[in-house]
Amino acid sequence: MMMVGGIDVQVVRKAIKNLHLGVYPPNGHVRVAVPEHVSDENVRLAIVSKLSWIKKQQQIFKGQSRQSERVYISGECHYFLGKRYRLELIEQVGISRVERFKSGKLKMFVKPGTSIESKEKLLNAWYREELKRVIPDLFRKWEPIIGVQADDWGIKKMKTRWGSCNIEKHRIWLNLELAKKPPECLEYILVHEMVHLLERQHNEQFKAHMNRFLPQWRYCRDMLNNSPLGHEEWIY
Repeated sequence: MMMVGGIDVQVVRKAIKNLHLGVYPPNGHVRVAVPEHVSDENVRLAIVSKLSWIKKQQQIFKGQSRQSERVYISGECHYFLGKRYRLELIEQVGISRVERFKSGKLKMFVKPGTSIESKEKLLNAWYREELKRVIPDLFRKWEPIIGVQADDWGIKKMKTRWGSCNIEKHRIWLNLELAKKPPECLEYILVHEMVHLLERQHNEQFKAHMNRFLPQWRYCRDMLNNSPLGHEEWIY
């Protein structure tokens, strides 16, 4: 950890060629990944040069709306693909499940006395299955357009990223939280990670690819960044 301009910065040394600086939700945690040979002083100078940008990003996260802590009771709001649904909790004997209705309701069927943690796991499992229904069609759409193919993909809870790409293994991971965001956001992240199979870095070539394949990518990025954050206590 390094303190620069009154800001705590997590420094991670890796076998990489370039320095990568990021500000992450929900509270604007700053993390910099640096090549192993770069000195602490050069890392500090790089961070200093980006202080105004870091503070701007932190202010964005500070002002971003957040959901209150979810307790999974009737009347509570939950999001699915950008739409808000009212939860109806139904306690009964039988198989626990979640069902979505066009009326704008999510019905959660659980056994009496089910804990908040179990309800959360149940809803997350439902989110995961719903994403699994949507994502294959997106890959089929974009693979011929971008000209790359993901050999494997998966969904998982991630603390600092909306998606990630293992370039060597052609494996893409998507954040489970994307189930709550508008479909454009999910598609943007998927395209973003697929483009990394063409260009590893977030450089001008990467942006050129994004501009060609998904001209509205900046709008989608801003939509994602401005959407309500969950209550989760993120730990880095």
